[in-house]
Amino acid sequence: MDFGCAMASHRALGPGLREDTYHRDLEIRLTQCGLAYVSEKRLEVYDTIQGDVLIGYYIPDLIVEETVIVEIKALSGLDNSHVAQVIGYLAVTGCPVGLLLNFGARSLQHRRIFPPKDVATHRVNRQWLWVPEPLKRTKQEQ
Repeated sequence: MDFGCAMASHRALGPGLREDTYHRDLEIRLTQCGLAYVSEKRLEVYDTIQGDVLIGYYIPDLIVEETVIVEIKALSGLDNSHVAQVIGYLAVTGCPVGLLLNFGARSLQHRRIFPPKDVATHRVNRQWLWVPEPLKRTKQEQ
């Protein structure tokens, strides 16, 4: 996936809208371009010690063509925690590249992110981990 769909979306909508608005618009543009994607897929995340205990889920905005993680933001700027978020998604999926897109700035901000060499150390980033209530209760019972 190139940045063409994202740039067209930003040009059409401009900055200042909610993230979900850009997300929906980008989905429409990806479909028009004939690109397959999965939106907000729940990715299972397991602990790093035993590797067999489900601790929560990552939910990237889009996985395009089963190879590109796309994370959408609508903020005044990006920081390293957003890059770490995409790296965590790459670690769990094995996708070769991630795109971090920020529609909140006057010009579209984008970063292409590749998995680090030691990707296993980046599998669990609790800041971006979604833990449903049943998993929270199971953890409390232990």
